[in-house]
Amino acid sequence: MHRREFIHLLGLSVTMATLKACFSPVSKYKLPNIVFIMADDMGYGDPGCYNPESKTPTPNIDRLARQGLRFTNAHSPGALCIPARYGLLTGRYPFRSEIEIKGYTPPALIEPGRATIATILQQAGYYTGCVGKWHLGFDNIENLDSNTVLTGGPCEHGFNEFFGMHASLDIPPYFYIKKNRVVEAPSEWVDAHFTEGVTPIQGEFWRAGKIAPGFRHDEVLKKFTEKSIEFLEQRSKNQPFFLYVALAAPHTPWLPEDQFKNSSQAGMYGDFVTNVDHSVGQILNKLQALELENNTLVIFTSDNGPVWFPQDEKTFNHRSTYFLRGMKADAYEGGHRMPFIARWPGKIQPGTETNELICFTDMLATFATIANQKLPPHSAEDSYDITPVLFNQPYAQPLREATVIDGRVIIRWPWKLIFGSGLGGISTRYSDQLKALKIEGDKSGELYNLELDPSEKTNLYEQHPDIVENLKKLMDTYRQQGFSVKR
Repeated sequence: MHRREFIHLLGLSVTMATLKACFSPVSKYKLPNIVFIMADDMGYGDPGCYNPESKTPTPNIDRLARQGLRFTNAHSPGALCIPARYGLLTGRYPFRSEIEIKGYTPPALIEPGRATIATILQQAGYYTGCVGKWHLGFDNIENLDSNTVLTGGPCEHGFNEFFGMHASLDIPPYFYIKKNRVVEAPSEWVDAHFTEGVTPIQGEFWRAGKIAPGFRHDEVLKKFTEKSIEFLEQRSKNQPFFLYVALAAPHTPWLPEDQFKNSSQAGMYGDFVTNVDHSVGQILNKLQALELENNTLVIFTSDNGPVWFPQDEKTFNHRSTYFLRGMKADAYEGGHRMPFIARWPGKIQPGTETNELICFTDMLATFATIANQKLPPHSAEDSYDITPVLFNQPYAQPLREATVIDGRVIIRWPWKLIFGSGLGGISTRYSDQLKALKIEGDKSGELYNLELDPSEKTNLYEQHPDIVENLKKLMDTYRQQGFSVKR
């Protein structure tokens, strides 16, 4: 293991433990604004604050890290777009959903009446907004016209406002939604689009389908940034707000604006990452200009790992997941361990780092604590309150007993059990290297000690049957009892 990797994974928790400064308790302050920014398919190793060898400049994300707390062991509850978002908003592992989470355009996935981050914050008096990629389904996404009222979306799950898209930018139909109405119906057709020299799902890729006459793929990132800024400009300082910015980038199609072309050393993907960083910077700068910065908790993360193959690493000498193995859809760390940064001036120690194990599902319980709200019964089943970590307060370590990803991974630090092979469908289908070497992964199961082997190079499944059995039993318990957090 490289010394830098060892420092990232072990030494950073010591940094938090040895901090002497004591910041004021949250309860003594008025309710903070909350801005949660989620990039789409950005890797752990893309931001420079996570990877000093990154070929994708991210000065604004790096600035946020200097001003706040950087997590090095934060996980998405799924290595794909849909489960990541379900777990984030509901505080519930996506494998528990009665609706099978698959397909490009699913029906509405959040159950009616289920508590979400937005409903809990609304209850506390927050004005709530969502901008960007929803990807948690609508009940009626087909046969749209200008009179269609979409049901099952953000405005039925706690958001006062929504402007965005139903899914990813490569999934038709292509159109914008405002609140629950179609802005302009997808009445025209666009052919599929591909880029030569990369896999079919990289580059300027999108699928064929219906499209609104005024919709342009290369304007979406800019549009979502502008709508996020408009939301901030329209807020009153007398009412706290929650803004969930779900960017559709750097997910395909990779379409950086002209000013960011050739801004990185990692091709059009790297240029798009830098474009995303610029959008983050615009939002941060607007908070500062509106004098909202000091009472706003800002969190930046990504939903899951990148679509970045070994051949891409070789071409650009850029490791989008840094020292982590795998990519999007994989059960390996590169698929679900995410950059995760939190800033709240005066409450969160600037320039700090932690290796505490957390999951996106923890945001619901955490925000409820910050907003002084009680969680309703039978909600947030897998959501731990991480405010002690955020605010450098004493807590029993580890905070989490374990973390589950996609229902096929369980991590009880430092052990990680993968049920079956850790390879996902994207890796096995599109990776030239995997196909050439006929690598399929270990289908019986994989076990890793992440403390000693963060790159998951040595499968210990056969050597430690006792640990495998204990982790299987814990997973069975979580499934059978319907929750992993006792309240």
